Amino acid sequence: MLRTIVGFHQDQDFHWVADLDCGHAQHTRHDPPFFPRPWVMTAAGRESRMGTELDCGWCDRKTIPDGYAPYKRTPVFNAETIPAGLTQHHGTKKGVWGLIHVVEGTLIYRIHHPFYSEETLDPQTSGIVLPEVQHDVQPREDAVFYVEFWRRAQP
Repeated sequence: MLRTIVGFHQDQDFHWVADLDCGHAQHTRHDPPFFPRPWVMTAAGRESRMGTELDCGWCDRKTIPDGYAPYKRTPVFNAETIPAGLTQHHGTKKGVWGLIHVVEGTLIYRIHHPFYSEETLDPQTSGIVLPEVQHDVQPREDAVFYVEFWRRAQP
């Protein structure tokens, strides 16, 4: 999944790492011939890449970034109390991840572009909601669930 570069930092070995808008980070080493990235070696080169996109393997694996924590959650919903907006295409804001917790029963979780997947969630299987990725849920008659929202933890 393509994510936007919003910054750079160096790791403990002084290798350059791109900070992505999803909250993940990706090494951007200049290591020819495998990784020809001479632009990463200068401040001007890194600045020229701000706002461009890199493929984020962590998002592809639906992994909430390290350093993120829950900050709010919805009320508990069931098939009768679910807001209509959750059953239609919708997404979270930039940098906000979601975790769908099913307390009882089952619920269908559909992820749209770029994944186009459908998962059945139950009390043992939570659903990961990626920032800005369109999705919807369809609760079965017996479903009881809530959604927890995650963002970068405040120091």
